[in-house]
Amino acid sequence: MAETKTKPTAVSVDDYLASRASAEQLADCKALMAICKRVTKQSPKMWGPSIVGYGSYSYRYDSGHSGEMCIIGFAVRGRELVVYIVSDTPEQAALLARLGKHKMGKACLYFKRLADIDVKVLEALIAGSVAEVKRRYP
Repeated sequence: MAETKTKPTAVSVDDYLASRASAEQLADCKALMAICKRVTKQSPKMWGPSIVGYGSYSYRYDSGHSGEMCIIGFAVRGRELVVYIVSDTPEQAALLARLGKHKMGKACLYFKRLADIDVKVLEALIAGSVAEVKRRYP
């Protein structure tokens, strides 16, 4: 079975952000970092080459695949920021409807800037995702 590439690294979060984020994105990343730290009570670590992650959990799928991942994370992806969240609960769907200008993939929440979304709703989404991950993977 293939080994996962997304693991904690010793790369500096500040160096990653300085190399990828515009000035506006950097300010938004700092605000995101404050939210993630407040919700998780964890300090950030780089996961793989491009995810700023908080905390960790171990998972095992029915297929037998297992691994470790950050409980919540975000990345700079070109002109967008992406937050990796669990969003498949009815509560999360209701929050997403109130968030503001965003796109949602299976577990990727994309937005261009914090000014486009409701930051309090984003924090509730992050808190809901963290709680759901902890519930699913105790």
